[in-house]
Amino acid sequence: MWFRFILMSSLCFAQTRKAPTAEEAKAFIEKAEGTLFELNAQQQQADWVKSTFITDDTEAIAARATEKLIAETVRLVNESKRFAAVKLSDEIRRKFELLRLGLTVAAPSNPQETAELSRILASMEGTYGKGKYCPDPGSPLGKECLDIGGISRIISTSRNPKKLEEAWRGWHTISKPIRDPFKRYVELANKGAKELGFADTGAMWRSKYDMPADDYAREVDRLWEQVKPLYLSLHAYVRNRLHEQYGDIVPANGPIPSHLLGNLWAQEWGNLYPMLAPKDADPGYDLTSILKERKTDAKQMVRYGEAFFTSLGFAPLPLTFWQRSQLVQPRDRDVVCHASAWDVDFVDDVRVKMCIEINDEDFMTVHHELGHNFYQRAYNKQPFLFRDGANDGFHEAIGDAIQLSITPEYLKKLGFITTVPDASKDIGLLLKRALDKVAFLPFGLLVDKWRWQVFSGQITPAQYNEAWWALKKQYQGVAPPVARSEQDFDAGAKYHVPANTPYSRYFLASILQFQFHRSFAAAAGCKDPLHRCSVYGNPAAGAKLGKMLEMGASRPWPEALAAGTGQSRMDATAIVDYFAPLKKWLDEQNKGKPVGW
Repeated sequence: MWFRFILMSSLCFAQTRKAPTAEEAKAFIEKAEGTLFELNAQQQQADWVKSTFITDDTEAIAARATEKLIAETVRLVNESKRFAAVKLSDEIRRKFELLRLGLTVAAPSNPQETAELSRILASMEGTYGKGKYCPDPGSPLGKECLDIGGISRIISTSRNPKKLEEAWRGWHTISKPIRDPFKRYVELANKGAKELGFADTGAMWRSKYDMPADDYAREVDRLWEQVKPLYLSLHAYVRNRLHEQYGDIVPANGPIPSHLLGNLWAQEWGNLYPMLAPKDADPGYDLTSILKERKTDAKQMVRYGEAFFTSLGFAPLPLTFWQRSQLVQPRDRDVVCHASAWDVDFVDDVRVKMCIEINDEDFMTVHHELGHNFYQRAYNKQPFLFRDGANDGFHEAIGDAIQLSITPEYLKKLGFITTVPDASKDIGLLLKRALDKVAFLPFGLLVDKWRWQVFSGQITPAQYNEAWWALKKQYQGVAPPVARSEQDFDAGAKYHVPANTPYSRYFLASILQFQFHRSFAAAAGCKDPLHRCSVYGNPAAGAKLGKMLEMGASRPWPEALAAGTGQSRMDATAIVDYFAPLKKWLDEQNKGKPVGW
């Protein structure tokens, strides 16, 4: 009788309980924003300390902050489902959607599993950050243990195949301990994603682009097909020249050994430019040498980047940026040297974390990272859930678009050079840029191609390494320098994999940056070929950029794209147009030689 009474009471309550209203939904999402604002700032502070002072304790502190943020976000997402049928304004409905899509990892509802996932995330990134290779006695690499900075210097400067092979192999040992934790991370992250209604974590990531997950996968494939002919021409030229340099180590027709491309992951090939440069293409200056001759330090490197943005009309960076950023590698502790930009309090506490070296590569990287910081400041008046890029590819593309304005004309304005090279040097300058920008395209695509298939189960743990190298061959046309097995975990030797950072954003950025540059150059009134245009010092270009940045994530990204470019669809024709003179030249060099692998 008592049970029946309780049951009847529950039924009566269910019948009399009112459906949630739009006002209640608005109050819920605004309260959620306040909670997430506070927890995200706490997590960012903890993560900053963990990344700039790696110890077991800082990893544990960061793990707890991450665990708390993930658990509360999942709770809010689940609670928000009761408003699914409520008719809401476009703004409020978008906030609910961004809340659901705000995580890069969704923890299971089980508290013990959430805690475990948070520990795994902190430990994987920590293992990567502490990674060192200690050569055997008599090694050509010397006696000292090498971190990623030391290994990268060897890969970028040496032309000794044996030395390069050992350096490459050495760094790829640091990821072996990450393999088993990564497997468990996939299990837990997928469980959390499914609880939120996604097929898996990869589908959750692909759902963040204002289109269905499968449509996004097709969209990146469409963009790749637009740029693939340009990449194939570049790959063939580089392979032919490396074959001349190294003989049969590099096949005349086949994938290029990964260790010979001047980068640990073969993702950018710019370090090879001196041996690949066309005859008589020397522009007459070396940016690395200029920076060193001027006794440029790390802080001044960043000042140059800041000055570019202020020349467009943006406010200078706050004092706290200079007080709190990590610009050089500390000598007394382990840190994550991978360059990154931070928005710690989601208002004005922006920072960069770098281990700056005085060279042209880091000069470019500084401009890229500051693109994030100026974007973050531009949208800091938006409601919290809109304080993000229009999509994550936008965030990466802003600084990259500024990099495209680092032309000889820009360097002359800085007083670095006295004369701008004439048009006869353009092929050399375009080749140097293509070795980074074009060479990166397939790598930017394949990292998440691999993870999407891992998350979906198409790639099982028993196939992790085999599938990684199959995709590397398919898209990049590169091969490992030594035999690999499933004892290895070569995907984990790339920071973004243990750090749980989606990567297709970088592929999008590689497309969008040229689309942005073409639009901003037009706003600046540049009549020169696109590769010669620099928007430095042009307030009209700055105004167009600022309008797009201030929108944050408040509107679907096609609207932000239209505000910045007049187009509502991503379009790779800008990169094809930019490199058109180089493509013609490359095809002439490749006549009678194999293209592809």
